[in-house]
Amino acid sequence: MTNPTVVLVHGAFADATGWIGVISELRSSGIPVIAPSNPLRGLTSDAAYLTSVLAQVDGPAVLVGHSYGGALITVAGTAENVVALVYVAAFVPHEGESLDRLRGRFPESALTGSLKEWTYPLPAGDSAVEVTIEEAAFPSVFAADMPEDVAGVLAASQRPLATRAFTEAVSAAAWRTKPSWALVAGADRTISPEVQRFGAARAGAVVVELPDASHAVVLSEPTRVADLIRDAIRATN
Repeated sequence: MTNPTVVLVHGAFADATGWIGVISELRSSGIPVIAPSNPLRGLTSDAAYLTSVLAQVDGPAVLVGHSYGGALITVAGTAENVVALVYVAAFVPHEGESLDRLRGRFPESALTGSLKEWTYPLPAGDSAVEVTIEEAAFPSVFAADMPEDVAGVLAASQRPLATRAFTEAVSAAAWRTKPSWALVAGADRTISPEVQRFGAARAGAVVVELPDASHAVVLSEPTRVADLIRDAIRATN
């Protein structure tokens, strides 16, 4: 039986190269995989972009979202060819819910006090706000289980997230009709583990928890992440 295409969606403060270990693992199993670049300009427009990518994937797809990418797969996962959703240290919002509203159900994570604001121009001539993590705080907040030199490179090469991504409401919740899996990073200081557990439970996801994993779990534990994706493929193929 032909494997579905795995579509890996990165989150904020990162880029698609963060999936390097997971991609290697999946390809070693003969699983086709792509990791498109996430624009990080707003939940609605980013989800629309991901939907356009899925429309150009031949055959079935398994959507995997890390961090903010979890919100995007929740919306884009309604596409007909998506057969499973996999959340990795991710937001799992409900239809009509914003990420701020979901985060607000629980005590704030260390991320909240560690954000640095920037501005960027809009086509009409106005400007908007985007955020990164303060470089000094990045290793402990995002990548506590990564070597110090690697965490430093990740901090310096961050891709900022437009703040509108936190306030826009999710337009659909694909997990209501698609089977889902979730990996909870138990030592995550970017997205609280409580937020991850709540969303995964609400979605009825099959949950695996790594107690010592940081938010950078896709880099620090690529085999465990790939194993969960393989579980989703086996269950839906």
